[in-house]
Amino acid sequence: MFLRSVHDRAVLEARFRRDPELHLMELGDLDDLLWPHTSWFTVSSDGPVALLYAVGEVPTLLALGSSAESAAVEELVGAMLPVLPRRFFGHLSGDAAKVLEEAYEVRGRSTLLRMALTDPAPVASYPAGPWEPAPLTRADLPDLLGLFAEAYPGNWFDERMLDTGQYVGARDGDRLVAVAGVHVWSPVQRVAALGNVATHPEVRGRGAAGACVAALCRQLAGSTDHIGLNVRADNATAIALYRRLGFTEVAEFTEAIFTALP
Repeated sequence: MFLRSVHDRAVLEARFRRDPELHLMELGDLDDLLWPHTSWFTVSSDGPVALLYAVGEVPTLLALGSSAESAAVEELVGAMLPVLPRRFFGHLSGDAAKVLEEAYEVRGRSTLLRMALTDPAPVASYPAGPWEPAPLTRADLPDLLGLFAEAYPGNWFDERMLDTGQYVGARDGDRLVAVAGVHVWSPVQRVAALGNVATHPEVRGRGAAGACVAALCRQLAGSTDHIGLNVRADNATAIALYRRLGFTEVAEFTEAIFTALP
């Protein structure tokens, strides 16, 4: 078993296209904007590929595969031990996180669901209620950061994503109270991964987040074939909302922060 680095975008795309809803992030990271921050690894000519994404203070490791590929993902992660950073944020399929426990302290472990928009009809007709979701720009960054501080502290946010035009917010008067955005949007690959969906505590339960997600999905419809998102498996309220919007579960994986042991 030899760890190999992969540099051919066409080869990577072909592998990820076998399950585009699971590999939304990886497909999006093939774009020119994000490609320079990526490193790709495999141990097989036809098996899973892991991505190390180096943006921000803490790199991210994505090592995802179908249930049938769980053992292969675990093998791949084990082979990557010599090249992994001392601290990273991980999304890992199967028991791959356990492979790292002898070398890394694992914190913040949780189970996430990947959900994909499989029925666009509810989004098309979803009521906005009193909200009027509108695109956000760099000019809205202070308001957006303020909302995240109150509603979603510690979230992963790359402000460059505002430049895509794929962030939508709702206001109560002049105050930004809800937002839905993207972690990845690639009209070239025709994929989008939603993220940073947040609602101010004072307006939760009043439909603001649903209105924003629905408006964003309608906006993305012309440039994407696959829209998905990650949600904590124990967040029943959010899962119920996404199901009402036409999303269904397609995979389950572990999220955690890994710090090398002394």
